[in-house]
Amino acid sequence: MRVLLVDDQALFREGVAVMVNAQPGMTVVGQGADGAEAVRLVDELSPDVVLMDIRMPVLDGVEATRQIFGPSRAARRRRPVRVVVLTTFNLDDRAATAIRYGASGFLLKDTTPVMLGDAIRTVHAGNAVLAPQDLATLLEGTFRPRRPAPPGLDNLTVKEREVLAAVAAGLSNAEIGAKVFVSESTVKTHVGSILRKLGLRDRVQIVVFAHEHGIAGEGL
Repeated sequence: MRVLLVDDQALFREGVAVMVNAQPGMTVVGQGADGAEAVRLVDELSPDVVLMDIRMPVLDGVEATRQIFGPSRAARRRRPVRVVVLTTFNLDDRAATAIRYGASGFLLKDTTPVMLGDAIRTVHAGNAVLAPQDLATLLEGTFRPRRPAPPGLDNLTVKEREVLAAVAAGLSNAEIGAKVFVSESTVKTHVGSILRKLGLRDRVQIVVFAHEHGIAGEGL
């Protein structure tokens, strides 16, 4: 896994680089000191995962995340990229905004090497790096219904709508399977179909989608 580090503190970057490079199957392919460098280096280096500080000069991590996942830039990308924002504050509103723009979650800067490695593997697999319940709590405090649910929802089957609601509620695949009476493999199939039909990247974005459109918790 190719990892890009972006933080305005060189000493912190070097420490994280040592931890990442010590993980099997991971390597740091580049480092940046601000959000503008992050955007440029993602284009140049095609990392799998970006560890992005929230508060930086020139361009902060929130705006850098927005630009990285902008439609035109994402369309040119040959391989997916995941962003994890780094913050000193738990359940940070700025981290929630970065998640809305495309980040896969956040880590506190005092995380352990084991947790850091696990987080990188988790987002590389398309999942969030914080508990689904915490993600839902964070988004509840940030999002309010802004617009009605888009027409794309009409393309979902009844079962897919049930799965979408369960994912948005933070349920695991096993919990969803028990709730809607299907196997875990069938849940994965439904989730993949939801992602394709709604044009979303991963499960994190399903949760964001549901909260952004004011449909989380409605049971659909």
